[in-house]
Amino acid sequence: MTFSKTRLGRIRETMTGHIERGAVPGVVTLVARHGETHLEALGSASIGSASIGTGTPMRPDTIFRITSMTKPVVAAAALMLVEECILRLDDPVDGLLPELSGRRVLRRPDAPLDDTVPAVRPIIVRDLLDFRCGLGIALDGSTFGTSFDDAVREMDLMGFGPPRPDAPHTADEWLRNVGTLPLLHQPGERWLYTTGSTILGILLERATSRPLEVFLRERVFEPLGMRDTGFHVPAADRDRLADACSFEDQDGALTLADGVDGAWSRPPALPDGAAGLVSTAGDYLAFARMLAGGGTHDGVRLLSRPAVELMTTDQLAAGQHAAALGTARGWGFGVSVVLRRDELYATPGRYGWDGGFGTSWANDPAEDLIAILLTQRPMPPNASHLYADFWTSVYQALD
Repeated sequence: MTFSKTRLGRIRETMTGHIERGAVPGVVTLVARHGETHLEALGSASIGSASIGTGTPMRPDTIFRITSMTKPVVAAAALMLVEECILRLDDPVDGLLPELSGRRVLRRPDAPLDDTVPAVRPIIVRDLLDFRCGLGIALDGSTFGTSFDDAVREMDLMGFGPPRPDAPHTADEWLRNVGTLPLLHQPGERWLYTTGSTILGILLERATSRPLEVFLRERVFEPLGMRDTGFHVPAADRDRLADACSFEDQDGALTLADGVDGAWSRPPALPDGAAGLVSTAGDYLAFARMLAGGGTHDGVRLLSRPAVELMTTDQLAAGQHAAALGTARGWGFGVSVVLRRDELYATPGRYGWDGGFGTSWANDPAEDLIAILLTQRPMPPNASHLYADFWTSVYQALD
C-alpha cells in the first residue's frame, strides 16, 4: 500500500482550512511514494484585492521563490565537481577565492572587528558545504547587533539575512567586501547558517568559468527537465509567479513583499547559491527523485550513490548540533538530516530543507517518500502551524 485514501484527503482538508482562515492565499502540495504521486494546487497565487482566496488561482505549475531550498541544489552541483576532481573537499578555497585567504578570527563573536586572532587553518571546500566556514548567521541570534553585524549592514551585503536578488553587488564585489571582514569562528568550529552556500555558488562559477545559472542549467536543470527553475522568471512565465508575502506580517492581513514584476523578474547581479532560485513542484520533484534514486533519475545519472550518501549524512561534530538545528537534527551538505524521532514526521535518516518564503521539502528513504509544500508566506513563527500541519498530515496518510 502507498497512502490511505481516506487519510490522504486530510492533507487537502488541513491546507484548505489554513487558506480559509487567512494564513496563506494558497498552496501547492506534492506527495510521492512507491511510484504514486499526488499533486494539488489550492487557493490563490496572488494576495488578491479584497480577501484571501481571491486573485489568480494557484496552479500545479505555479512558480515559487524557493529561497533556501536552493542550498541542496548548489550542494549537489558542487559534489558533481568533486566527483570530476575539479574540486576536492579538503582543499583550501584560497586558490579560487583569494579574497578569503589569510583569515583572521574574532576573539568572540561580539568583539570589535579589530580584536582578532589568526585562523588556525584555511577555509576548505567542505566548510562551505557543511556551514562551518566561520561566516554566517547564528540561529540563536547572537550574531545580530554586533560590530560584525553593523559592518555587514553598512556594506549592504546580502547573504547574511533574508534573500535579496535585487542586491547591488556583483559576485566579485560581494566577495571582496566579505574578505575585509574577520571570521566569527574558527573554520570547522561552529555551524553558521546560509553564507557558506552563497560563497559556494561563487566558487562554482570560478571553478567552471561559467555563470552559476549557466552551469546549473547545463549540468542539473536540463538533464532533469527542470524547465522552470532559475534565478529569475522570464517575462513569458511571470503570470505563473506567485505573490510573496512580507516577512513583517504577523497574524493580521497579508501584505505584498514581491510580486510578478518584483525582484525575481530580472537576472540578479549576484545569483545567490543560498537562496536565489525559483522553481515549481514538478521541477523540484525531479531533483528530489534524483537524490532518492542514488543520483539517477529517468536514466540520467548526475551523482554517484556514495556522493548522495555523503551529502545526506550528518557532518557535524559532537557538541555542534545544539547551536545548529537542535540535538535531533544534523546537517549534511546543503540539507538537514533527522537523527532521532521527536515528531510524527521525523524519521531518522530523513533529509531535506525549507525556504524562508514558506517552502519545504524532504526525502524519507525509510518510507520511500518525497513530499513538497510550496507557499509564499514566510514560515515560523508567522505560519508555523501550517508547516507542522502539512508534515503531520503527510505522515498520518501513510499506509
